[in-house]
Amino acid sequence: MMADIAIPFQPILYIPTVFIENFRFLMNSIISSIHVICAAIILWLAQPCLAQPVDASTIQGKVLVGYQGWFRCAGDGNPQGVWSRWFHGKNDQTTAEIANPAKRGWRVDMYPDVSDMDASSLFAVPNLMINGKQAYLFSSFPKATADTHFRWMRQYGIDGALMQRFVGVIPRYHDEHDAVLRNAIASAEQNGRVIAVEYDLSGGQAETVFDALKKDWLYLIKDLKITKSPAYLYEKGKPVVSIWGLGVKRRITDPNIGKQIVQWFKTEGQATVMGGVPTGWATLSGDAQTDPGWSDVYQKLDIVQPWSVGRYKDAESATEWKTTHLLPDIALTQRNHQEYLPVIFPGFSWHNVRPEDRSNRIPRQGGKFFWQQAMDTKSAGSTMVKIAMFDEVNEGTAIFKVTPTHHDAPSEAPFVTLDTDGLSLPSDWYLRIAGEITRVYHGETPVTMTMPAQPMSPSK
Repeated sequence: MMADIAIPFQPILYIPTVFIENFRFLMNSIISSIHVICAAIILWLAQPCLAQPVDASTIQGKVLVGYQGWFRCAGDGNPQGVWSRWFHGKNDQTTAEIANPAKRGWRVDMYPDVSDMDASSLFAVPNLMINGKQAYLFSSFPKATADTHFRWMRQYGIDGALMQRFVGVIPRYHDEHDAVLRNAIASAEQNGRVIAVEYDLSGGQAETVFDALKKDWLYLIKDLKITKSPAYLYEKGKPVVSIWGLGVKRRITDPNIGKQIVQWFKTEGQATVMGGVPTGWATLSGDAQTDPGWSDVYQKLDIVQPWSVGRYKDAESATEWKTTHLLPDIALTQRNHQEYLPVIFPGFSWHNVRPEDRSNRIPRQGGKFFWQQAMDTKSAGSTMVKIAMFDEVNEGTAIFKVTPTHHDAPSEAPFVTLDTDGLSLPSDWYLRIAGEITRVYHGETPVTMTMPAQPMSPSK
């Protein structure tokens, strides 16, 4: 018979079911929060790779593009409800007015490659087929268009854009242009690019232009608060604003008005003032107005930006341009303690705008013409450069994606495609070259007159 063994009493621990469920819910919440935090940290660490922000505190070392943003299509939501800048005739046209291929005339000399654009940016051109498929054009009005264009700037390494704002049409298109500007600034922020406003005096009237500029700039900085954006470009602690057309023929003729404009922006406007001036600004010759008062206006500028598009046409004349204009201009701005922003362009054609002018007036030469200008400006001592233009297909200076072959463009008008000079090039060829130019200006690669045979591919 077994002896009795005393077994100590062990009470059973009772945990209510409600407590267990609450505990499980709490732990799941903690785990989920950890996952969210980890994901946020990973995205934050990856951000420099996704969109390395460009330093917006200075214009030094920057490669900037002129950005028109002026294309419209009926149905894109623009207040006018029209097509604009694509076809001949008045600026604003209805779909019915452009529907007849025999009557519509093209106002652009290059046709965009829209295959990489969001569907919300694209609008069918009535009665137009390309290779048996419906043809489309983009509108600059949708936010998706700015997103795509600034994404391209990021992917190809371009620092940012000078956003055009036309003084002569501000009252009529105020809300519309504001929407495009806000979209561009938001897209610049998202893609780590810089942006600044560039006023164009074209169409401005002498008696109203000064007041129009003052009113609009105060509106932009106080109401829209554009200069508060982390993407807005600054120089020496002040936001950069460009005023294009000062002293240019067929613009404002009175240098006193120009002097008022520059002085006001530097003081009450609290801006670093860039002036888009004629190529003959230093000598009051050529495309410059000859009134000596304009020399005083130019001396007051913080940054001088002479317009050179179409002023030379090939390698030989570009080399001469460096001697006759670039070197003397840079020396003069250095004596005046100013910055100098030269303008370069890939080629030129406006036959569909002006039929009397031949198509492909200044050939691109597969990028060699573009590259030489960039190397000339850099070797002359320039620390920054403007590319004219990002989206200017009207005058054939666009560097964004355009149709590579004649088979990809409409047949109802002569278009300059990338094979016009007998070369087979991808639609993004000039974005790639612009990226290589940026690397030179950033000091990442040396100045060389030999263009890279295989320019950089885009980043993700």
